[in-house]
Amino acid sequence: MPTAALALGHDGPPPWHWADLATNWTAEPVVLALAVLLAGAYLLGVRAFHRGGGSDGGNGSGAVSGSGGGGASGAARWPLHRTAAFLGGLLVWVWVTCSGLGVYERILFTDRAVQVVLLLMLVPFLLVLGAPVSLLVETASEARRARIMRVLRSRPSRVLMFPAVSTVLLMAPPWLLYFTPWYEKTLTSGAWNIGLHLSLVALGLLYYWPRLQLDPVAHEYPLLVSLVITFAEVIFDAGLALILIYGHHLIAEPHYAGLGRTWGPTLLQDQTWGGNVIWVLGDLIGLPFLCALIRRMIVTGRAETAAVDAALDAEYEAQMAERRAAKAAEGEAAEGEAAEGEAAAAEAAAADTATGETAAGEAVPVAARAAVEEDEPEGTRPWWLDDPNLKHRFGGAGR
Repeated sequence: MPTAALALGHDGPPPWHWADLATNWTAEPVVLALAVLLAGAYLLGVRAFHRGGGSDGGNGSGAVSGSGGGGASGAARWPLHRTAAFLGGLLVWVWVTCSGLGVYERILFTDRAVQVVLLLMLVPFLLVLGAPVSLLVETASEARRARIMRVLRSRPSRVLMFPAVSTVLLMAPPWLLYFTPWYEKTLTSGAWNIGLHLSLVALGLLYYWPRLQLDPVAHEYPLLVSLVITFAEVIFDAGLALILIYGHHLIAEPHYAGLGRTWGPTLLQDQTWGGNVIWVLGDLIGLPFLCALIRRMIVTGRAETAAVDAALDAEYEAQMAERRAAKAAEGEAAEGEAAEGEAAAAEAAAADTATGETAAGEAVPVAARAAVEEDEPEGTRPWWLDDPNLKHRFGGAGR
């Protein structure tokens, strides 16, 4: 029972109001401590990134997964929206567990349903948008970076980040929570309740991390697979909601009936509202994830297109260089043959002159004349030399 009820001295919990979401608070020490530690570590990482620079250059896309990264440019800035997303996720985590939602989490089924959706879907989604692993890799030393990447590429990481496994880790918990003794234990045990606050966020991280691939992953899968999984997740959420709404089986009825609550909805109405929350709120939170996924697909597609264009340009330049080299070699060979032909013609002319055998109209041998004529550019030969009726009159009969 919340402390507010005990302070008022009521046998049952006080009536719930919308203002309780902002004015009624309780303490969740484990979540508070984790949120403070993670926020401090993230901000220190951002500070180190700004001081030492990083190869990410504000991308935060996990491009560091294959290279050394780090220290390339002192002007590199960690994206502000990444920091805002991560810190926002921590604030939502604290708000969900310590505000009026945390106060009434064991009193109203609807309240717990809102908590489950936010802890499993919204909080980890915001944390993953902050790309904390990329920040850690960018600011780590070479040895530490190598250890991190070795862990990310290990077999357990590959199994956990396999699409089917990570999808089950998101879809199965709500079903197990509501249809096993797990749910009622979270209502009656403080340790189980804290475990729920932590486990749902951890399972959500294991889902969103390999789906968005903003951080380094064990193995990159096509983002289209994530798109298909998203629609499958919507169907599973709808199925769970329909069972809670129309199943006519009250979850944890002994606990809720024993509270003696005389205000608010009946137990059946409360569960019906909770089922609608799981359906509607889950789909609403899924929309930003879908938009982020589509944007990621566009950015990745552009990068892949640019890489393919660069490869094709390089291949074209290489082919052109080969052709230019081949033409240069052919030109040198032709010049050599022409020089040899001219030398042979000069020797023959000298020999004819010496022996007196050169006729007035035959100063150049037929072979030398043919070699010279072959070198004549197309379009400069007189047309009558190629005419079949005239070429025999002008020395073209032999050709």
